[in-house]
Amino acid sequence: MAQAPATPKTRRAALLAAASISSSRARTLARSPSEGAALDLRAAQRGRAMPRAEEVIFLVPLVSPEHVGDWAAVSERLAQTIESFRRQAGPWQAVICCQQRPPLPDDPRLHWLPFEDPTPGNDKWRKLATLYDHLSQVATRPALVMSFDADDLLRDGTVERMLSAPAPGWLVEDGYVMDHATGDVALAGARSLSQPLRKPFWKLCGSCAAILHDPALPQSAAFLKAMTQHEHRMFPYLARLAGRPLQALTPPAVLYVLNHGENFGARRGRVGFKTRFVQRFALPEKDWARVSDEFASP
Repeated sequence: MAQAPATPKTRRAALLAAASISSSRARTLARSPSEGAALDLRAAQRGRAMPRAEEVIFLVPLVSPEHVGDWAAVSERLAQTIESFRRQAGPWQAVICCQQRPPLPDDPRLHWLPFEDPTPGNDKWRKLATLYDHLSQVATRPALVMSFDADDLLRDGTVERMLSAPAPGWLVEDGYVMDHATGDVALAGARSLSQPLRKPFWKLCGSCAAILHDPALPQSAAFLKAMTQHEHRMFPYLARLAGRPLQALTPPAVLYVLNHGENFGARRGRVGFKTRFVQRFALPEKDWARVSDEFASP
């Protein structure tokens, strides 16, 4: 299963405008399964009070041992990601999907989902689809659902912040990007007059969106599954189309670590521009030192 292509920006604007007037009219304009699923959810929730999330569920696709050079290193990075979850005070669960069960702490909030599809090639999006097909087994109450890469780190207190106010979803606009090879850290965020070339975090990393899931609506999981078949740059658009506009999550909530040897992006040849981004926007060491203790050690 290949990653679904992005919708051109001009068509996104047209479809959002149509949806604001008539969901049925917009439905005739939708071209991708994700757009259709978004509009189905938009229609299903019309007239319903939006529930408030009671927990956060992290869905983690983990690379197969056969596709990496150092499974022990991959397992160690997953352990750091899980530690960043376990440092959260608010209620959460995490489901890790992979062919082989990785070493996991004895914690009832952690679940391993075996992946048994033998199709060769990149299986990240098939794992994400499997995770969302399994969502009904863990999501028994309204929850914020966040796909999360197995080498990213969540900032302390983020689960509490996301659950502290009712919201249809959250978007990591500001976040940190670390080049593991050099130790440099950059702050990704919205562009400004002083930094017109800076990028928001959600354009750099897939661990960027937590979206309200209502288990009472079958269309909810179907939408989340279809949405995550796209690159993360499509998430804000599709969430708006589904009637789940994402609010900016502050302060910077996620640390994305590059160049540690087993990055998924490196296997696709897509890390170079991110390395250059860190070089361009590297923080002074003292600025990173002020907040580094709020992340599990990378």
